[in-house]
Amino acid sequence: MKTINPVDLTAKQVRFVDEYLIDLNATQAAIRAGYSARTARQTGVENLSKPVIREEIQARIKARSERTQIDADRVLMEISRVAFFDIRKLYSRETGAPIPVHLLDDDTAAALISMDIDEIFEGAGENRRLVGYAKRYRAAPKIEALALAMRHLGLLNDKLKVDARVGLADRLTEARRRRTAKQSERNYEEADGSLGA
Repeated sequence: MKTINPVDLTAKQVRFVDEYLIDLNATQAAIRAGYSARTARQTGVENLSKPVIREEIQARIKARSERTQIDADRVLMEISRVAFFDIRKLYSRETGAPIPVHLLDDDTAAALISMDIDEIFEGAGENRRLVGYAKRYRAAPKIEALALAMRHLGLLNDKLKVDARVGLADRLTEARRRRTAKQSERNYEEADGSLGA
């Protein structure tokens, strides 16, 4: 990807690119860059449609990704580490004792948020002595990681899709049928009541 010459962009456009990269919101980027709030949405769309601005944004995103070593593969790997975390890997198979944190495999360590260590004492006063430690591990939320992985794979679609055209005629026909049936039932009850009088 070619590097954009700063003279190809105005100062405001450079500021727009800077602001856009904060949250990827073109409208807010336009406002923060000094464009009119009234026309910010349109300005944001126009700026994103300009090849020179698009290229600068893509070049900066690529550079940031290389600099931080964060890319889609790495993010998905971290999600999978949490999603498929196995709590048994925290403990020795032979003794059942917790494995020291520095000896955990990378996948298990990546799934942990924190570890609390409490000292356990026996006795009181001068007879008080340390007898051990209580360790509590806290893992990242597995359900959330699984949901993210499912969305990525297209297995979970939690967006409501409304299509009023599908089945509308059928629903209207059914509503008319129910209304007609109720009216017929009322007419029958009225007629039945008048016969008994």
